[in-house]
Amino acid sequence: MEFVDGDGNIVVPRAVRPIIDMGETALGSKKGAKRQYRYGNLHIRDYDSHYTVHVDKVDPRKNPLGHLLVDAPEYLVGAAAVALVGRHVGKTVYKKRKQDGKTGKDAAIDAIIAGCLAGSTAGEIFFGAVNAAKNGG
Repeated sequence: MEFVDGDGNIVVPRAVRPIIDMGETALGSKKGAKRQYRYGNLHIRDYDSHYTVHVDKVDPRKNPLGHLLVDAPEYLVGAAAVALVGRHVGKTVYKKRKQDGKTGKDAAIDAIIAGCLAGSTAGEIFFGAVNAAKNGG
């Protein structure tokens, strides 16, 4: 068994610590884990056969924005890409549809759909790029 995973987490076999008796948390990406826990700056993920553990620089329970900036910037970058690209594409499509003679309602529906699709695509791309850069890939 490898004791460090691809994300740099320490892998702890269940035989070493069969039960984690801490409160569960919703804070953090579960990455396929059944449950996750936080103990100070430790972030523990619970899988069927093992746990993974890493240390966050900033505790998200005490400083959520600091945690996003330091430990999880990919979420902020992805959200910013969603908002900026979605807004820009939506406004552009709305103006074009209005110029083409569509009603305000139809132009708005087209703009919302185009903005959501473009924004979510940009968010995925930027999230993935920052996550890969953060993890050395």
